[in-house]
Amino acid sequence: MTGTPGTTGTTGTPGTTGTPGTTGATGRPGTAGTALGAPAERREGRQKVTGAARYAAEYALPGRAHAWPVPAAVARGRVTGVDTSAALALPGVLAVLTPGDAPRVAEPEDATLAVLQGPDVPHRGWCVALAVAETPEAARAAARAVRVAYDTAPHDVDLAPGSPHGYEPEEVSSGPARVEHGDPRTAFAGAGVRVDATYRVPPLHNHPLEPHTSTAHWEGDRLTVYTSTQGGTAVRSVLARLFELPEEHITVVAEHVGGGFGAKGTPRPDVVLAALAARHTGRPVTLAYARRHLPTATGHRAPTVQRLRLGADPDGRLTALLHEVTTHTSRVKEFVEQAAVVSRVMYATPNLRSSHHVVPLDVPSPSWMRAPGEAPGMYALESALDELADALGTDPVELRVGNEPDREPGSGKPFSSRHLVQCLREGARRFGWAGRDPRPGVRREGPLLLGTGVAAATYPVQVAPSAAAVQALPDGAFTVRVNAADIGTGARTVLAQVAADALGVPLERVRTEVGRSDLPPAPLAGGSSGTASWGWAVHEACTELAARLAAHRGPLPADGLTVHADTTGKADAESPYARHAFGAHFAEVAVDTVTGEVRVRRLLGVFAAGRILNARTARSQFTGAMVMGLGMALTEGSTLDPAFGDFPETDLASYHVPVHADVPDIEADWIDEDDPHLNPPGGKGIGEIGIVGTAAAVGNAVHHATGIRFRTLPLTPDRILTALLSEG
Repeated sequence: MTGTPGTTGTTGTPGTTGTPGTTGATGRPGTAGTALGAPAERREGRQKVTGAARYAAEYALPGRAHAWPVPAAVARGRVTGVDTSAALALPGVLAVLTPGDAPRVAEPEDATLAVLQGPDVPHRGWCVALAVAETPEAARAAARAVRVAYDTAPHDVDLAPGSPHGYEPEEVSSGPARVEHGDPRTAFAGAGVRVDATYRVPPLHNHPLEPHTSTAHWEGDRLTVYTSTQGGTAVRSVLARLFELPEEHITVVAEHVGGGFGAKGTPRPDVVLAALAARHTGRPVTLAYARRHLPTATGHRAPTVQRLRLGADPDGRLTALLHEVTTHTSRVKEFVEQAAVVSRVMYATPNLRSSHHVVPLDVPSPSWMRAPGEAPGMYALESALDELADALGTDPVELRVGNEPDREPGSGKPFSSRHLVQCLREGARRFGWAGRDPRPGVRREGPLLLGTGVAAATYPVQVAPSAAAVQALPDGAFTVRVNAADIGTGARTVLAQVAADALGVPLERVRTEVGRSDLPPAPLAGGSSGTASWGWAVHEACTELAARLAAHRGPLPADGLTVHADTTGKADAESPYARHAFGAHFAEVAVDTVTGEVRVRRLLGVFAAGRILNARTARSQFTGAMVMGLGMALTEGSTLDPAFGDFPETDLASYHVPVHADVPDIEADWIDEDDPHLNPPGGKGIGEIGIVGTAAAVGNAVHHATGIRFRTLPLTPDRILTALLSEG
């Protein structure tokens, strides 16, 4: 268990002390204090800041060419002809692949990867041709010179909750699409205090710093791809299926990845297109999506319309909770933004309805974006809780504490650990919540209205089977090998800490190798599950290696001693516990009554996320996600043009992410949490919980400042000012 953040013992582990271990020439473990929890610096940090770290576009293989996609210019229809003559006449152009002549692949399980395999156009931006040239500039010019003829069809991109084409899916990614207990409608109708409100979150875009990029190279029937992905093992399996190759004939390299936020969690069209172009031309090919192509080609967070109905007794006990979500999916494949699942976790009520309704539209396929489901779902639920507190005349913190469940409401399982109340209490203490005037619209500084808000956070514990290998070398060093994806989270460093802790050796004796498919297979970096999954396998391998070394006599052989571990059957075993991380956000805002601008002055997050394995990288993950939540609240939003069926906000000039000037005094911390029902390292996963609840805390603070309830994100100046003027 980690100690209190901000205190450091002799090993650098927060709140602990210990004697650094020693390792002899045999490589046998000593008696080191734990490396876990220490604020170790990222091992690849110097490589990144000096430019030595190579990303997918930076493998300049001999003879490399470049590809540029031609996106469909209609919202729905069929390609009837492709004129490539002008493009092929340009200098340096090698080829233009079309649906008529591109290499064929097997039918993919993920239909978004069936690129250039037929003439149908399911949405605007679908790839209808691919230009290949000597340089990126020549490929781009060639793509613009391609002329495509279409037979268009009527399209629909409007998310209407009452659409006759909508349906209730059978499942969402975490379980059934609908969970219902008791008689929620009757209970709501008879409740003494009621809230019935609808909240809207627009389409959102991941926009990782490194756009989706792949470099592909064929040598006979062997394929090597350098790609920006959150899961190289999955990329290898998918490519093997598509190109009908043995997996051992494919090598996937993703040693450095410039972010993903879920958009790189599964293979995207870039890796398939690069492989097709390389096979067609016989040369290595790099495809790097332009940022404006990302919204239509790589996924987005689907918009949600969420109706919340809360019923309570006059004393604040919830008697009914109905959380009904409408969202869209594409006609290419089903993806449901599971925003209602949070209501199955958070608050005690005898009458619960949590349901999803999805409308298939002619839109690009939505996909994962940081905390898919939980981020928009908790915005709505925590906003509704704030409205209920107002209706009751109750403090919002106390309302949450008073509805704390002793078992998970949706499943009835006991919690493996749940310290939400402690997060709320500690956050309130540090934020100075006790001195808050609960009346809205009473604090002013000249033209500024000031307010504070609170919201809770949750994210499930997820873990998947993984393999790992650990090698002890004669010089006392150790090497950890696992095909993990370090997408900027510090996975290399934390896995070395897990290993050092299990082996009982100093951290500097352990090196890590990640990001190659010739390493032991591992699940993706997603769902805040990466470190828990990979770390379990690393811990098992190191524990066994330590035992073997303790029994070994004499020097190690020249190639050392290696142990393999595979957590299949353990990591994926059904748990009798409901396992979640929890947290609490507190925000202070200033609303300018002249311009409508909202500035967040303070943002505090306090989390309970199991054992914190690295204090430095954990704080970075928490605060980074909180900034992303701030963007969700104030600046980020996209639309679908009904006439053209496209996202107008296709770059960072029109899709506004927070910049340095937008980020306030932001603080993230955690409480000690020892949960024995997780995994050997004891972590819950921290990559996503920071975004969950942030937007609600900011929105609740804006209501406290203005007295006006806003239920549609983002809270842009035009929305704020219009409401202020109408009230004034």
